[in-house]
Amino acid sequence: MTFDYDLFVIGGGSGGVRSARVAAATGAKVALAEEFRMGGTCVIRGCVPKKLMVFASGFSEMIEDARAYGWDVTDGTFDWLKFRGKLHAELDRLEGVYRRLLAGSDVKIYDARATLKDAHTVTLSTGDVVTAKHILVATGGHPSSPDLPGAALAITSNDIFLLDALPKKILIVGGGYIASEFAGILNGLGVQVTQFYRGAQILRGFDDEARSLVADGMVEKGVNLQLNTNAVDLRRADDGAGVVVTDTTGASTTYDQVMFATGRTPNVAGLGLEALGIKLGRSGEIMVDDYSQTSVPSVYAVGDVTNRMNLTPVAIREGMAFVDTVFNGIPTKNDYDLVPSAVFTQPELGTIGITEEQASAIEPVEIYSTSFKPMNHAFAGRADRVMMKLIVSIATRKVLGCHIVADHAGELIQLVGIAIKMGATKEDFDRTVAVHPTMSEELVTMKEPVRRA
Repeated sequence: MTFDYDLFVIGGGSGGVRSARVAAATGAKVALAEEFRMGGTCVIRGCVPKKLMVFASGFSEMIEDARAYGWDVTDGTFDWLKFRGKLHAELDRLEGVYRRLLAGSDVKIYDARATLKDAHTVTLSTGDVVTAKHILVATGGHPSSPDLPGAALAITSNDIFLLDALPKKILIVGGGYIASEFAGILNGLGVQVTQFYRGAQILRGFDDEARSLVADGMVEKGVNLQLNTNAVDLRRADDGAGVVVTDTTGASTTYDQVMFATGRTPNVAGLGLEALGIKLGRSGEIMVDDYSQTSVPSVYAVGDVTNRMNLTPVAIREGMAFVDTVFNGIPTKNDYDLVPSAVFTQPELGTIGITEEQASAIEPVEIYSTSFKPMNHAFAGRADRVMMKLIVSIATRKVLGCHIVADHAGELIQLVGIAIKMGATKEDFDRTVAVHPTMSEELVTMKEPVRRA
């Protein structure tokens, strides 16, 4: 059978674009359809704009620190609309980069919604119908909102970058990394932030000691963190200007804005997957094997739509492994072991490997951990503390996990991650000469475990 394309990619996010470009480099004829904007969640409404907002929000503390260090500075005001204009211009620039990269790779772009008609046929919202030997679904996910009265009055992380003005008072519902990151961002920009989380501590799944320090730091900086609390009901305030939230304690409070950050759902609705017999998981995710192949052999899926490990670099790696498997004839499984990641809370959290809680359930381990005020914060009179923590196997001496709470923890964990991925032992860390004076020297100077688990 002759096909219009060797590969048709549905979704213009990081995983889909990388897959398309790398496949085209093998000589394959490739097309890609994106119904919204090229770049996907990460570039348009996730990692990139969020990180720029993290940078913007940090300047409020920098002004205070500068004064503590002897600079004669005066407090300024944050111009949201000026920042938002530059933010959207940067996102436009990045979308243009993605389009040029695809065009330069001879990938045909369809600015349209694509759905699957059969195992080799895609129908586009433009009316075009095309065929492909292989179809890759990389449609990502979207924020989900809880099913409770008045939920439509709240916004999600998709909306935060589009606001015409910052609210004076906001409630953020959720305890994951998105909720906690935006709590810190908006607090840093001068918004009065309350955060509800229904559990006992935010950032479930991360190391307990690390997430507790992050929570303490957020509270110290001014976030009103209310644990074991959830929203029950939302209604428009009588003056029409705010949202009244009733919570599980029975209290009712009015906020200018409410934001839900209570999870994400794979973008599978209306794609035609069920009619083809493509298996979906309990959360609607596309079920795939180790090679990203669905239950229909010609259809593959990568990225958040598969709900395996929802990180942009992982989606890119999945796409490259898919191309190796299908177009280079090299069956390649993606490696999900020892993936470093960062949570851009304030304070920031970087992590790789297993937590203390996970490790203690697997094998005997030693815990090396230290928490202290770093030099720059101590001099400025700030209460901020950092933490460096290593989880070490008693049997093999390998470092099984590292957890850092500190400024630039994401940058630090990327470098530490290389050593841990290579199988470094605690003694390898000990043999490394410290860089002084730095925060990270603590990673190579912790000689005695604080406990065993």
